[in-house]
Amino acid sequence: MQKSRIILLFSVITVLLLVLVGIDLSTGQIDISFNTILKFLTFQSIENEGIYLLIKEFRFQRVFVALLTGSALAISGLLMQTSFRNPLAGPYVLGISSGASLGVALIILGSGLLHINTINVSSNFSLLISAGLGAALVLSIILAISLRIRDNVSILIIGILIAGVVSSIVSILQYYANDINVKSYVIWTMGNLNAVSFINILVISPIIIISSIFLFAISKNLNLMLPGETFAKTMGVNVKLQRIIIYTGVSILTGTVTAFCGPIGFIGIAAPHVARWVFKTSNHFILIPAAMLIGSLFLVSSDIISHLLTEKGIIPINAITAILGAPFIIWVVIKNKRTIV
Repeated sequence: MQKSRIILLFSVITVLLLVLVGIDLSTGQIDISFNTILKFLTFQSIENEGIYLLIKEFRFQRVFVALLTGSALAISGLLMQTSFRNPLAGPYVLGISSGASLGVALIILGSGLLHINTINVSSNFSLLISAGLGAALVLSIILAISLRIRDNVSILIIGILIAGVVSSIVSILQYYANDINVKSYVIWTMGNLNAVSFINILVISPIIIISSIFLFAISKNLNLMLPGETFAKTMGVNVKLQRIIIYTGVSILTGTVTAFCGPIGFIGIAAPHVARWVFKTSNHFILIPAAMLIGSLFLVSSDIISHLLTEKGIIPINAITAILGAPFIIWVVIKNKRTIV
């Protein structure tokens, strides 16, 4: 019964996600019929060349990025919650996203200090490189600390402190930067699924897919870590190695998402809890794919809402994820009020 229930839940969520993908592809400033969307997805010819290019060059890329990004943030949040045994841990607790944000801030805000023309966030590959270097720098610091400190809480606190220091540096850069560059940076922090080009997708796809598969491969050890590190060690798990694998994998996923789409909040915390609530299990063999599906569903839904609420462009994706995700976070706090550190 349990197995058939799990299969049914996965099937329902998958079908719902496909429906939402169809809705996301069809909605926007120009509405497109479901029949046309179906033709596109089944590789049939579309008579209107303009509509075909709109779907191919803009909407399909945006929806595909939403699927990848939502799943990456969800698996990252799940692994952080397992590693730190904290229901409010998310993909950004290690400060990796802050490192990526600092890299972007140095390019966008620093260009004003050096009297260079404002960087085009949507197309300049230097932002991606700088974000990657910033994330890699923070990752190196976290890994070096994790080799010396065994306490997860201490690592969590250090990650928060790193994020605080980075935030202070960014504030200083904003203070001295010109208005145009500050506006560009603020827009980047709001999250943007439209800024990812086809070339960017060729980079982001293998990184997220390979990293996710690699993290799914350690599901057995993740299950053994649930009762605590002492139990995991007695079962033969190299806890220190697992922590390094988790931190590295999550950092790669989070850094990649932040570099390409900006910092997108709430999904990494909310999606794992929804997966646990729906599937009624703590088994990571089930939770990881479930959280990834729900994370994708969450972000695609947010993207749809961001288009439907306004006729002029789109509402920043972070505003929508906050509105949808905050109730789940409040629920988690109330539910775990006795156990949250």
